[in-house]
Amino acid sequence: METTTERFRAAVREWAADGAGAPAAAEVARGLAAGSELRTAVLVEGVSDHVALDALAARHGRSLDAEGIAVVPLGGATNIGRYVHLLGPRGLGMPLAGLCDAGEERHFSAALERAGLGHDLARAAMEPLGFYVCDADLEEELIRSLGAEAVQRVVDAQGDLRAFRIFQKQPAQRERAVERQLRRFMGTISGRKSQYARSLVDALDLREVPRPLDRLLAYVTASRGAVPTPGPTPAPVPASPPGTAPRD
Repeated sequence: METTTERFRAAVREWAADGAGAPAAAEVARGLAAGSELRTAVLVEGVSDHVALDALAARHGRSLDAEGIAVVPLGGATNIGRYVHLLGPRGLGMPLAGLCDAGEERHFSAALERAGLGHDLARAAMEPLGFYVCDADLEEELIRSLGAEAVQRVVDAQGDLRAFRIFQKQPAQRERAVERQLRRFMGTISGRKSQYARSLVDALDLREVPRPLDRLLAYVTASRGAVPTPGPTPAPVPASPPGTAPRD
């Protein structure tokens, strides 16, 4: 049976896509946001970010879905403006948080500024709003926290070590540091980033969690007692133009 957060996540995606089912999906999302179970929407670039955050919560014996914290993958950072418009202070009025790569920071800060949440929002100013930035992305953060040797042990445990050794021999990879090779390897096959997001988080020493991931979980923990007050129905906005490949 679907949880409230799962239903909300699906409805918001359809609403944001602005297709034929958007009006009905908007009503579903609005109704769920008005209830007492849904607390916060966490906007992340892709599925692997969602998996990593869920895995870290599970390491602490928690379930974000059960707590009414809806992690919503955007399918690419350029979509952030539409989601903030629909869910934020000028939309449903939900508390928001989020996570993005360093290269997409400008999309997130611009969306928060358009929503009236600040001006000239640099990274340090985004964090009090619950939005955190990875250097350069979550995979690099996790590899740096674990170290190359530990990551290779995870790759071995996943049955991918032989494939990784072959990958290392490719001309484009031979001169790269092993950390860069590992990061690139995780993006070579669809679904691999999500697979490793969970396994790398599971391998972490909880004292060495990447700061953006750790701070994001702490932020939604601190804010989970606040019940959102839905705002008016937001006016339609055009879908974001392509330009950022969806995260896996």
